[in-house]
Amino acid sequence: MNPWRVEESTIFASSMTYGKILIIQTAFIGDVILATSLIEKLHQHYPEAKIDFLLRKGNEALLNNHPKLGKVLVWDKKGGKYRNLFKLLGRIRKRNYDLVVNVQRFANSGMLTAFSGAKEKMGFDKNPFAWSFTKKVTHKIEEGTHEVERNNELIKAITDDQLQRPVLYPSTSDFEKVATYKAEPFICMAPASVWFTKQFPKEKWVELIQALNFSGNIYLIGAPNDVALCDEIIVQGGNPKAQNLCGKMNLLQSAALMKDAVMNYVNDSAPMHLASAMNAKTTAIYCSTVPEFGFGPLAENARIAEVSEKLDCRPCGLHGFKECPKGHFKCGRDIRIENLLLNKKQEA
Repeated sequence: MNPWRVEESTIFASSMTYGKILIIQTAFIGDVILATSLIEKLHQHYPEAKIDFLLRKGNEALLNNHPKLGKVLVWDKKGGKYRNLFKLLGRIRKRNYDLVVNVQRFANSGMLTAFSGAKEKMGFDKNPFAWSFTKKVTHKIEEGTHEVERNNELIKAITDDQLQRPVLYPSTSDFEKVATYKAEPFICMAPASVWFTKQFPKEKWVELIQALNFSGNIYLIGAPNDVALCDEIIVQGGNPKAQNLCGKMNLLQSAALMKDAVMNYVNDSAPMHLASAMNAKTTAIYCSTVPEFGFGPLAENARIAEVSEKLDCRPCGLHGFKECPKGHFKCGRDIRIENLLLNKKQEA
């Protein structure tokens, strides 16, 4: 079941009209992408409202060219973290928001919400500043509930209960940048992850490349610091049509490329959410984490690959670790490659 599809939509009446709305999500790339579903919903119900978005420095390029956003406010957490936080609060108060929707559960974003001066403040009850919110919602990590659904609970009463897939908006120039890579059918692979235990092992990526019955190009994508890893995979994989594109595209250009791939092979990490936002074909590989946490792929054509054996140590945490706590990393090493292969229609 696709979690954003609701058979019946209940419309809730709101006594408020919103001229200015701020969404706050200062966590990581994937969290920002998932929060874009709120932009879509709020714009749909309040098309005249000016919607702004607050995020951490380094993620702002994700929202370039966004046709439904006004300002993107950026919190620099490295160069004078708290000084910049209070400067940001001053900017927020001057903008006189009618509504602030805080998707995070931590004190810094809670403080911005509490003292924003907004008429309505919505957020999760786990936030230390939840006492100041005009609407609080319980955030539960439980099977069958996606993060998009949890976020939607914040605004359901002023919109409806229909879930919306996250959306990104690469520009025409972003698509032009990657057009040359689309001359023939292609696959994208994003082998790296910030966390070791969320990353499909290097030798398994090599095995996948060797096992694929695919005559098109294979593009390995990622950040500049992923170049060495992907070089090793390509050399060991031995496929002359595999190319290392790490560091050659920004996030929106990567999304533009992934949109038209025959398949996107990704870890439980940011590229998976890029694929969701482009409704691109996805094979999401889960090692130490599990889809039941609620951060899984949302594309219409998406599948999940994970170890078939029941491991008493899996999941070992909501996030990844720098090494396997048990030392064996069976959740990654024992995923069967045959479960990742393309079907006959996808082979080219």
